[in-house]
Amino acid sequence: MNIKEQLTCAVRALDAKIAADINVLKIEEISTLSEYFIICTGNSNTHVNTLKEAVEQKFDEAGIAPHHIEGHGGTWVLMDYGSIIIHIFTEDGRRFYQLDRVWADATPVPVDQMLSE
Repeated sequence: MNIKEQLTCAVRALDAKIAADINVLKIEEISTLSEYFIICTGNSNTHVNTLKEAVEQKFDEAGIAPHHIEGHGGTWVLMDYGSIIIHIFTEDGRRFYQLDRVWADATPVPVDQMLSE
């Protein structure tokens, strides 16, 4: 599975479980951390965990293992898949960390295209 297919897989898994405000940012030109960030919001700690599990299941089915996952059961989960880092927040967590603002120089990737393909 190439990187674009991985992005689409993750975005669709998040969307299927009703993640809010899914943003995909291409950061490879401004950081060495990863190629892409996916940032989204769940409506509770339980929902954040459900979103994490949905991505894990789809990536496991594709044979893609995470480098690591942090923040189980809290207001923020970070899923590091190397080329893609997924941040799943509660609304309060997303407001507090403001990653969308911190990474404002990144190139936004249209999510609608991934959902309509």
